[in-house]
Amino acid sequence: MMTHPLDPADRRFAALPEHPGKIIAVHLAYTSRADQRGRRPAAPSYFLKPGSSVAGTDGTLERPAGTELLAFEGEIALVIGTPARHVSLEQAWDHVGWVTAANDFGVYDLRRNDKGSNLRNKGVDGFTPLGPELLDARTIDPAALRVRTWVDGEIAQDDTTSALLFPLAQFVADLSQHLTLERGDVILTGTPAGSSVVGPGAVVEVEVDAPSAAGAPTSGRLRTTIAQSHVPFDPALGSLPTVDDTQREEAWGSREAAGLAPRAAEADGAAAAPARFTLSAAQREKLEAAPVAGLSAALRTRGLHHCLLDGLRPMHPERKLVGTATTLRFVPAREDLFTAHGGGFNTQKQVFDSVGEGEVIVIEARGDSGAGTLGDILALRAQQRGAAGVVTDGAIRDYDAVAEIGLTAFSAGAHPSVLGRKHVPWDSDVAVACGGATVLPGDVIVGDSDGLVVIPPAVLDEILEATLANEERDEWIAARIAEGEAIEGLFPMNEQWKARYAAWRRER
Repeated sequence: MMTHPLDPADRRFAALPEHPGKIIAVHLAYTSRADQRGRRPAAPSYFLKPGSSVAGTDGTLERPAGTELLAFEGEIALVIGTPARHVSLEQAWDHVGWVTAANDFGVYDLRRNDKGSNLRNKGVDGFTPLGPELLDARTIDPAALRVRTWVDGEIAQDDTTSALLFPLAQFVADLSQHLTLERGDVILTGTPAGSSVVGPGAVVEVEVDAPSAAGAPTSGRLRTTIAQSHVPFDPALGSLPTVDDTQREEAWGSREAAGLAPRAAEADGAAAAPARFTLSAAQREKLEAAPVAGLSAALRTRGLHHCLLDGLRPMHPERKLVGTATTLRFVPAREDLFTAHGGGFNTQKQVFDSVGEGEVIVIEARGDSGAGTLGDILALRAQQRGAAGVVTDGAIRDYDAVAEIGLTAFSAGAHPSVLGRKHVPWDSDVAVACGGATVLPGDVIVGDSDGLVVIPPAVLDEILEATLANEERDEWIAARIAEGEAIEGLFPMNEQWKARYAAWRRER
């Protein structure tokens, strides 16, 4: 950790190595927030905040007069240590000097006339608290950071960088394609679900830490108290604050939280869910050709190190599993809970009775294989509905019968016991932990005899292209070795072999 002495001239920048030349904020970055908003971007997008919006910890932020929708957004802030221009993804993290906590406040009442710039609704003085301490970026894993937000002592946001749509280093590399990131510049890396509205008197705290790192380094809590401004806007100078139910819903996080009546479809129990990612025919064809080992390597190269579902074995090793996830979560068995949630048309049966064609049912059973998590009847129903398969980190009951049905399945093994011995079916269509990996509804699941991998849809095409390119190269190398060539200089290829490979590709 690194702490800077307070600047007696300006306490706002006390947590930073110097005044930032620019503050760049990411729109949507976490899967939880993207799913809440009903869209998952294929690439990151950004907006600018003025340096005058920076504040320190233990400060007071004034909600502008005439507004009602002041929302907090707890975030991880990257502080650039060395200039970056046209840097690769692999080089990008080397240009991050420090990491700290940020709160990207915004007032939704002023969004409409900003037309996407966010200048007035997020650029107000004090709307970018940062600090209180800096974490040395060289000592932490960017894929293992956590951000939490409290409002009046109650946790409101809790997420990790493993749930990002894009790795942190990608923001640096992407931005460096367009502009020079200079020492002291700040990148606000997006907020997870849980952002909501706060009013005068509320105390909002944000903390970024690395709980798995030695010493569990932390930024400390960035604390902001909300007050009310009484300085009115002059209508002769510009537009006045205005709100509607759409802004209220987005600011609060849901219609229910905003105190709004359900939409007509919701009231009828027929609310349309946000569109979920579906695989194209071309993507499916490429996934069938891409081995899990190659996909895993491409994900690691991109900074995604936690996408393997470990410890699960295929029921049919000769089969390839390809599909998008629909999720089911079990909690540990407790007699009263199983009585209330385990019988009848419970959540487990609902998932198997509604799984879509080409979907993979991914079950969180906490790695406990002491009871079955599905049996032959449910497997038959899933197969009839066209499910691509089932993945569970628990056990399968009626194992031989399920195998005979032919549903593609991965599991932690077989067990004769029924569900209630260990598990209570609790909820579905949520983020689950299966085989030690986080899986979100709509994520891409691929399995073969080597194991299972989960791929965020936002990076699927890039991962596929890299994997298939690597497979072609490795096949060419294998052919040369089969011809009697030595491994040294060929695997990996030196410049001479790279030239020969490039010539071969051109001839093709």
